[in-house]
Amino acid sequence: MKWEGRRGSSNVRTSSGGGKMIGGGIGGIIIAGILWLVFGVNPMTALQTGQVVAGGGGNTSTEPATSDDRDTRFVKVVLADTEEVWHQIFNEAGSTYKEPSLILFNGQISSACGSASSATGPFYCPGDQTVYLDTSFFVEMRQNLGIAGDIQGSGDSENQNKAGDFAQAYVISHEVGHHVQTLLGITQQVSEASRQVTSAQANKLSVLQELQADCFAGVWAQRNQERVQFLEAGDIDEAINAAGQIGDDRLARAGGGAVVPDNFTHGTSQQRIQWFTRGLESGNVQSCDTFSGAL
Repeated sequence: MKWEGRRGSSNVRTSSGGGKMIGGGIGGIIIAGILWLVFGVNPMTALQTGQVVAGGGGNTSTEPATSDDRDTRFVKVVLADTEEVWHQIFNEAGSTYKEPSLILFNGQISSACGSASSATGPFYCPGDQTVYLDTSFFVEMRQNLGIAGDIQGSGDSENQNKAGDFAQAYVISHEVGHHVQTLLGITQQVSEASRQVTSAQANKLSVLQELQADCFAGVWAQRNQERVQFLEAGDIDEAINAAGQIGDDRLARAGGGAVVPDNFTHGTSQQRIQWFTRGLESGNVQSCDTFSGAL
């Protein structure tokens, strides 16, 4: 993935409220230690579908990200790329895109959706319209998920021991997809609908919301490719492979458990690949209606 030399977003901040990992609860629901390493088992999903804690937490002090390390620069460029694309899409629809913030944190963080830790994985909080990303995220991808090394076989020593860039960008764009859902009122509609249906149906709506964020990530990738031609050989396969690895059905089997659709959080491998691919092929937000005939 080509990313060097483009502007970085000014909306990336670092948290000075780090600390020890939060124990119990969240970590226990992570299957095989994989999901949170890529897209994260988002403990805020329930909050996004009806239990957003307005005003809870959110008191962690932050400051503009000034580090010049590779991962911080990469995050800034990818977030800037999402800003450019979504501004364009919203403008085409006669609307205005409001840029989210992205906070890099270490250990634990307090957001408007409550507290979270590194074990939470990347997440978006609609309460403060912010994406949260732990600074150990890329290290965990490189060391534990196997998305590392020169996956395109170019022999470029710069790529050695680095997680696949486009898989990382896909993660960020997925979380920004949740921000787009908030701006479009989709998050609020899901929240309202979830309060009026059974828990199984509410969980299904949450999954559909996640799949739509996958589709939005595909839309972003297609539109950004038109804009700056940033994709390289193998990048799309890299993202599709990552999406397939973290399908709920595959993770359940990997953990030795039964595949229980009512317990899904993000959708099956096939669904995740399908919706990302749909967004990628169309470059059109209208193609991402995962909710049609949902219940």
